[in-house]
Amino acid sequence: MTQQFGATSTTEDVLHNVSLAGKRVLVTGVSAGLGVETARALAAHGATVVGAVRNLAKAEHATAQVRRDAEKGGGSLELLELDLADLASVRAATDRLNAAGKPFDLVIANAGVMATPFGHTKDGFETQFGTNHLGHFVLVNRIAGLLRAGSRLVNLSSAGHRFSDVDLADPNFAHMPYDPWVAYGRSKTANILFAVAFDARHKAQGIRATAVHPGAIMTELVRYLPEGALEAMEAQINAQAAAAGKPPFEFKTVPQGAATSVWAGVVAAADAVGGHYCEDCHVAPVIPNDAPKGLLDEGVRAYAVDPAHAEALWAKSEEMVGERFAA
Repeated sequence: MTQQFGATSTTEDVLHNVSLAGKRVLVTGVSAGLGVETARALAAHGATVVGAVRNLAKAEHATAQVRRDAEKGGGSLELLELDLADLASVRAATDRLNAAGKPFDLVIANAGVMATPFGHTKDGFETQFGTNHLGHFVLVNRIAGLLRAGSRLVNLSSAGHRFSDVDLADPNFAHMPYDPWVAYGRSKTANILFAVAFDARHKAQGIRATAVHPGAIMTELVRYLPEGALEAMEAQINAQAAAAGKPPFEFKTVPQGAATSVWAGVVAAADAVGGHYCEDCHVAPVIPNDAPKGLLDEGVRAYAVDPAHAEALWAKSEEMVGERFAA
């Protein structure tokens, strides 16, 4: 029987007795938090990991344990400079990867920002949509030819996708007041829709894509929140939990948070996760778009997994980045 995992499972739980020798993986955001732990777990089990990072010096320091565990487990780590908020940097990184011609078995689009002040990427896109979605959209599509049959794409999304659907008419907040959580919700919905569309385009070649919610973890992702905001959010969640007769909220550890990415990438059945949204190491149910927005609730909003909506986002994304990507 297939091992069952859940919210408290760690990367080592889901990779117990799993060898990744001979597997090559690209992980973005390998300079802190979930990215470091994801790279560590995969390399410790024998994978060759390429860690894409904006700041090479910071990543070199942050990944010392990754290299130690990789040496023990037969894996390895190499770093690749990549700034998702600068499409020139993304294209330069993909040019290097394509020139090397080494195929991948897994891409984990892990990097991202959350609830940032209003701003723009180097290319003029709203910061969160541009970094979290468009940067990864160009990265993944430009190296799609390196994905082996049987490979997977895992996009890190969030329960925060429930804050907002994408707005294809005004993705950069040119015509409406900026709200950092609405912007975050748009970008996280986009991460799911991108996985849905990528999966539809590539599953005939044996390449599958999925999106995951890692859970609530204390990482650098919270660095843009104003003082007291995190505590207020936790109090609100606990009030919802008490009203529903549930136990108080607890943050996940980083190894617990990275577990769903690893599970979806190398442990779960490809047909089970392909084109879906996963949380707590299982495929999440689809919930109505008008369901309450409680952060303790499970599930993915219907708008985030709608195939037609995913195609519309794909077309808008191609328009915005000025590049078309054939299946």
